[in-house]
Amino acid sequence: MIRMILKGIVIGIANIIPGVSGGTMAVSMGIYDKMIHAATHLFSEFKKSMEVLIPIIIGAVIGVVALARIIEIMFEKIPLQTNLLFIGLIVGGLPAITRKVKGKSIRLGHILSFLAFFAVVAGMAVLGEQEGAAADLSFSLLNVIKLFFVGVLASATMVIPGVSGSMMLMLIGYYNPVLSEVNRFIDNLLDFNVPGILDGCLVLVPFGIGVVIGIFAIAKVIEIIFEKFPEHAYWAIIGLIVASPIAILLMNSFGTISPVTVLTGIAALAAGIVIALKLGEE
Repeated sequence: MIRMILKGIVIGIANIIPGVSGGTMAVSMGIYDKMIHAATHLFSEFKKSMEVLIPIIIGAVIGVVALARIIEIMFEKIPLQTNLLFIGLIVGGLPAITRKVKGKSIRLGHILSFLAFFAVVAGMAVLGEQEGAAADLSFSLLNVIKLFFVGVLASATMVIPGVSGSMMLMLIGYYNPVLSEVNRFIDNLLDFNVPGILDGCLVLVPFGIGVVIGIFAIAKVIEIIFEKFPEHAYWAIIGLIVASPIAILLMNSFGTISPVTVLTGIAALAAGIVIALKLGEE
């Protein structure tokens, strides 16, 4: 139970960091298959599934709450180093996925899968605005519907190994606004500010419902895809991973550039690579 909660914490932390995949962390910790099976057999094997999912969910929530404020401060104070750290985490996580196709012949379908998903992420970054520019969290029926579907998108991508749900939020302009809303909600909860808590619920409840529905909706699809077309799936994931650093560079501001920020940024990049390689070791 404690071990599963700890693994859930790692997954939660991974999902809140742009470019880092909670799915990849689950694969590296050996619980990905259990998670997908539990989600797709929730009703037929309810007790067994809940024994797997509840500690992971508890851990993931702890991870998100614990890291949300730290990430927000890092983006504000050291944007270059933070983004390079995330890029390092992406690059370092690539071998964990490439091992799945190592030694196997590369076919045209694999190349097309890679290129298609590379183009999706890179294209969104090229065509999109900088993170946070388009996001509107003010209460309205339209925004509630948007937040629901944003939650579905974020959670669906969180489940896929190699794909970052928070990266998707960043690309569509919702990452920092949602992160700030989570922190405000926690502050209001600690202060027992009822009006503030209710305001936060207007944003976080539709988003949260979308997250839950997205996870269960995509889990069965993923199970089928990995069962029927595993190599195509992994090449698609590799395309998404390779495109993610490009997207981060195109989508973010990096503050004032100086020799010190460049050197510390390189150190952060190296640290990210090392951390991801260690987490991805089998």
